[in-house]
Amino acid sequence: MPLTEEQLERYKRNLLLPELGEAGQEKLLSSRVLVVGTGGLGSPVTYYLAAAGVGKMGLVDSDRVDLSNLQRQILHFTRDLGSLKVDSAARKLGELNPDIHIVTYPYRLDRENIGPLVSEYELIILCVDNFETRLLVNETCIRQGKPLIEAGVLGWDGMMLTVLPGKSACYQCLFPDIPQGIPPASTSGLLGVLPGVMGILQATEAIKVLLGAGRLLTDRLLLYDALEMSFREIAVKRNPHCPACGYKRNQE
Repeated sequence: MPLTEEQLERYKRNLLLPELGEAGQEKLLSSRVLVVGTGGLGSPVTYYLAAAGVGKMGLVDSDRVDLSNLQRQILHFTRDLGSLKVDSAARKLGELNPDIHIVTYPYRLDRENIGPLVSEYELIILCVDNFETRLLVNETCIRQGKPLIEAGVLGWDGMMLTVLPGKSACYQCLFPDIPQGIPPASTSGLLGVLPGVMGILQATEAIKVLLGAGRLLTDRLLLYDALEMSFREIAVKRNPHCPACGYKRNQE
């Protein structure tokens, strides 16, 4: 569908990018993205994707806004205390851009509900702080062939990885099992701006995936050290025996 005059004005800085243009903007407006987690990472991810004109966004989060969230979860305000995070987020995103359609899922993902939900979307962005959900989402995306953008933050450090099922290493190629000895997020320190840095990178990568533009962060783990203000990459190879994506796992 051609862009309206209002859309031409709203997205005109996007339209000036040769990698995007009107065709790319129309693609964004017709895209469907599921964001799992609307906290520290999910706040900048959803805000920038809404601003960019991603047409449909699903928001998954069972939590309510707590005072301790406001140090880093910039989509939620003091007036939102006690509200479901997905409702708080949906209000802000709708005010920012009425072009987009927001669907809220105020529950935790499990093996019963995740399959039908993921099947409705073309790209999944993982913004959670627990390994169980990470492994579950990773396995489901591999099974359904859905691209996945994963990030994590702790202390002063962030990490990010993009997964293209059947083509690149997945999260379980890195972590086949739940790592031991990592303190729970609720008792760990976290620099408030760090999720903002990593979430914006996730949003950038999401736009590239949707447009088919640029080089993606596949087979590479991006590490950010805020104290040193440094980025580095670690090459990640697809594990043929990976419990999620390994092509030799069924031969064992």
